[in-house]
Amino acid sequence: MIEGNGHVGDLREIVAEVLEIDTDELTDTGDFVEEYEADSLRAIEILARIEKMYKVEIPQEELAQMRNLRAVSEVVARYVAT
Repeated sequence: MIEGNGHVGDLREIVAEVLEIDTDELTDTGDFVEEYEADSLRAIEILARIEKMYKVEIPQEELAQMRNLRAVSEVVARYVAT
């Protein structure tokens, strides 16, 4: 599990809901495209929900790095003050 980021639980819920899977099925390193069959629209939806929840703007260029929960957490940590 990812440690040191207080946002992980919220991020796990957002990602699992968008990918239509249980939070228990979502691993920290599971590739969204390869393992969970995410497409670009789902990636944009994940980004939009994160931006809305944390009231931040994350550039869409970051989407390429946001391939698993760990990477999403790292990107969010750069834009959200804890």
